[in-house]
Parts: sequence; C-alpha cells; structure tokens
Amino acid sequence: MAEKQKTSWVYTPKEINTRRGLLYGLTDLMGGGWNNIVSGVIFVFVLSQGISPLFTGAVLGIGRIIDAIWSLFFGAITDRFYRTKLGRKYGRRHFFIALGGILFEILFPMFWISTSSWQYYLWVYVAIEVAISMILIPWETLPTEMTPDYKKRTTLSGSRMFISATGTAIVFFTLAVLKSFNNPNAYLYTGITWTVIFVIAIFTSWRASWERPLTPEFLAELDAQPRLGFGGFMKKTVTDYFGTFKNKSFRKHLLVYLLSFTGKDFYSTLLPTFIVIGLSGTSANAPWVLQALSAFGILSTIAAVKLMVTRGPKYLFTLSYLSIIVAMLGYLVIYLTGINNPMWMLVIVSIIYQLGRGILEFTPWNVFPFIPDVDRIFTHGDKAGVYASVMTFFRKSTGALATYIAGWALEEIGFNSTTMTTHTNTPLGIQHGIMLIFIFVPIGLLVAALNAARTFKLNRANHDILKAELQRLEEGGSKADVTLEARQVVELLTGHPYEKCWPDQADI
Repeated sequence: MAEKQKTSWVYTPKEINTRRGLLYGLTDLMGGGWNNIVSGVIFVFVLSQGISPLFTGAVLGIGRIIDAIWSLFFGAITDRFYRTKLGRKYGRRHFFIALGGILFEILFPMFWISTSSWQYYLWVYVAIEVAISMILIPWETLPTEMTPDYKKRTTLSGSRMFISATGTAIVFFTLAVLKSFNNPNAYLYTGITWTVIFVIAIFTSWRASWERPLTPEFLAELDAQPRLGFGGFMKKTVTDYFGTFKNKSFRKHLLVYLLSFTGKDFYSTLLPTFIVIGLSGTSANAPWVLQALSAFGILSTIAAVKLMVTRGPKYLFTLSYLSIIVAMLGYLVIYLTGINNPMWMLVIVSIIYQLGRGILEFTPWNVFPFIPDVDRIFTHGDKAGVYASVMTFFRKSTGALATYIAGWALEEIGFNSTTMTTHTNTPLGIQHGIMLIFIFVPIGLLVAALNAARTFKLNRANHDILKAELQRLEEGGSKADVTLEARQVVELLTGHPYEKCWPDQADI
C-alpha cells in the first residue's frame, strides 16, 4: 500500500522553484481575493440591498463565527484523514481541496442575487465560508508537507503572497470596470467572473502540489497515535487546540497576526463609506478604483520575499505597520482639508497603504510554515492542520467581530444606508463619526501589533538551528548531547525548558 502511494502524484515530491511556487500559490487568488471581498465588498453590497448596517454586520459576524467553529475542528479532521481509503488514495489534504473547489463553484454565484432578505445572505455566506475552509485549511499546511527547507518554504509562501496580492487587485479591478457601466446586475456579473477565475486557480494549484510521502516510517509514526471515537476525537481535538498556546512562538505570532489583520478589516469595511459619505465630490465608483491600486501590493510583496530571508519577519512587520499608519494619517489630512474630489491625494495615500498592506499580508503566512516545527520539537507531534485551524478560527472570529462592530458603530452614530447615500445628504456629525471609526481604530490596532512584533524571535537563523536539532533527534540522537546554542534556541522559541521538549512517543 505504501509503495503504491509513493508513486501517486499526490505523494511525489518535485523540484521547488519559482514556477512551482507560483503554481502552488494560485489558490490564493481566491484566498486573498475572498478575504478582500468579505471585508471590502460584501458589506457594501448587502447595504445596497436596503438592509440596515446592524443586520449587514450580523450577516458577516454570525456567518464567520459559525464557520470559525467549523474550521476549528476541520484541520484535525484532515490530519487524521490519511486513515481512510479516500485519504490515502487522494491525499488527506488534496481530497478536501478538490471537494471544497466543487462546492465553491456552485455556491459563490448564488450570493450575488438581489434580495432584501438578510437571512438569505447569511446562510449562503455560511455555506461559501465552509467550502472555502475546506480549501484553505489543508492548502495552508502544504508548504510544511512539501519541504522541510526554510528557503524553499519561503519560495512557496512568498509566491503565494504574490498571488494573493494579484487576487486582491483582480477583485477590485474587475468590480471597478463592471460598476462603471452602471449595470444593475454589475455585482452578479462580477461574482460570476470571480468564480471562473478562482476555480481555475484552485484546481491548477491542487494538481501542482503534493503531500509528505506516506513512507512506512511516517505511517508508523501517524498510526502510533490512538484511534478515537467521536467523543474521544472531540476531546483530543480541543486538547490539541488549547495545547497550541503552550507554543511561545505561536502565541506571539497569533497576536501580531490578529491585531494587524483586524485593523485591515476595519479599513476595508469602511473605506467605501468613508470615501463616498465623508469626502466631498467623490464618485460612487471611487472606492473600487482606489482598492484596485492593491496591484501596488504586488511590488512590495516581491521585495518582501527577499527581505524575509535577509532581514526576517520582525523587520517586515515594522515596515508594513508604519507604512499603513502613515497612510491612515494621510486620509485624516485629506478629510480635514475638505477639498472637493481630492482624488489625486487619495491615489497617493492609497498607494502607500497598499504597499504596506502587501507586506502585512505576506509576512504572517510566511512565518506559519515554521510554527509546526517549533511544536514538533516540543510535543513530538504532527499538527500542522491543528495550527492552521486555530489561526483560521481566530482570524475569522476577529474578522467577524470587526465587521459586526463596524456595522453596529454606523448604526449607533445614526447612519442610514437608504437615505444617506452621498456626502451632501449626510449630516456633518455622522461624517465625523465615520471618519473617527475608519481612521483611529486601525491605527490603534496596528500600534498594538507593532509593539507585540518587536519581541518576535522566530527567524531564519533561529529556525536553522531548531531544524538541525530536530533532525538530530529524529535520527535517534540523544537529548543529553544537545549543544548550548541549540538548547537556548529551542527554549527561546518554545518557551519551555529543553528537558520538557521532544517527549517519548509513549508519553504523548
């Protein structure tokens, strides 16, 4: 059985180069595009159907919480799916990527049908999020599966972020073009266009990637884990999820990730309202034109690939957060000047934002493939799927909270999406309220993320030392023979004494 699986394309390693990285990363046309659709388009689309800001926020808030709970358990399901015939034949990750891609193709166009029922949007949205989780959670584990090498993982993840930035640009460019025709079905046509692009990308990436070969040794390690019934599985899964917080590097990484991405959520959710309602003389199409400047994020992503290797994640975190804070202050200056149709100023400030955003989105998911290595030396486990699920759960939870709070805040300041559609018919006090939420909430979150990032220690040099020690232990080396340098790095990254790391399999 193991020999047949090793010859299957799902388990056949290939050379990792720039081309392979780009093919792997194509799924993030949908991943990056969808995240920006959720935070930047869906809120405005549902508002445009005459649904109140509170219920619009509830669609995304409730939907993401439901999906977050599903995502929390789904990574563990993929980790264990190799035990089934389907998992062994098609891959414990690849099987679900394909299934999710088929469901997405059916569900996604359905969301863009016009209706005044917020419940319709809620349940279609939940179904889409579940399908996307089936794609992204196993796909995010693949760099860990495909290679143990830091530089090659960076090639894969860096290419992924380049594609993500491209997906963001495609989303807003397509919408800006189709909305410019003033067609009442512009959102529906845009949704269909996005579906075609995303599905092609998903299945190209699916075919170009692979999983860690199920060698007899790896199977023996996986099979040594106890087989559990439903109750035992639930208990083990919850225990594993809480266990991720024993990983010092992961705790810090998650905090930085959530603070920065939640700040980005507030920006994307409220930018269209700020531009159209808060600024004089801007057109309804201006927000989508400005968001299409996300293409500049591609340039900063290219630069970030090299900087990730030469300067490390802490440098990238700092660079991106400071750039975005400068951009947000630029929006404040534009608002305070009161210039009629300040489009040229908005373009300049938005380019600065998009350059910072490209690095912001690049960095956390380039760090992620190395987190399971820290866990492995601490627990002797294989939990890449668990970590992907925990990150996805908290990302969706904070994203849900951000969108709900944005909708609730607009409702509280008296914004009415039906009657207040332009700058001229919106009271000045409500314009000031929109400005305060749009500018100062992201700045506050990014300042907190910047402070947390200053103490982040997982970089290439430390990972190389960790990986060498991990390889030594996997080859049967004694813990008693650890070097002082390796001991210090392991303790720095895990947050635990070396003696408590790499437990015997019988103790797991």
